[in-house]
Amino acid sequence: MKREIKRNPAVVQSVETNSIGDVRGWLQNQAVTHNLKWLLAHADDGVIWGRVDNGQLVTSDTVAPKVSPPIRAETLQQARLFAEHAELLLWRDGDNRWHARLIHNARDGEKPTFTDAIDEPQILWGTDPQPLANGFTLMSDGAQGLRHAIPLDVRGKFDESSRPLRLWVRHYVQDDESGFSRIVASRLFDLKLEEVK
Repeated sequence: MKREIKRNPAVVQSVETNSIGDVRGWLQNQAVTHNLKWLLAHADDGVIWGRVDNGQLVTSDTVAPKVSPPIRAETLQQARLFAEHAELLLWRDGDNRWHARLIHNARDGEKPTFTDAIDEPQILWGTDPQPLANGFTLMSDGAQGLRHAIPLDVRGKFDESSRPLRLWVRHYVQDDESGFSRIVASRLFDLKLEEVK
């Protein structure tokens, strides 16, 4: 697949994290505030997927607790809430302090931090779907039994050459002082079930 640089102005903003007590509640509030749809979080004890439905953050631990850990401040490393127009990234630094930033599409009158980007689909593992509650699907893959519970309804069976899940990433590109274009920031913007050919 050819990678094409397209104009996609975006703004980066710092997000206040001093009020984080209940990290799950803070994430849900941020998702509603910024109209974000998906969650992908990495914790010491596993991967957590989620989706915002009617202002409520529904996470994979509620439908697959043996596969997905709950969101807990003690184990969470980072979380990404995202949608087509924006991504909020929350992460913990080496001193155990929270930080967050929002990258969103530039609105009229806003000076963009970035102007050009490359969109790239990342193939997610999973060939054997098993339906779960709340529109989630347990995806298994390979002899090792790799599993994750994604917030999509996936039906059918797939082989290793036709994995249908895609996590879409937008890479922002800028020229450096030598005139070479390089990726300076990335954000998630969609989770899709692609048509298998």
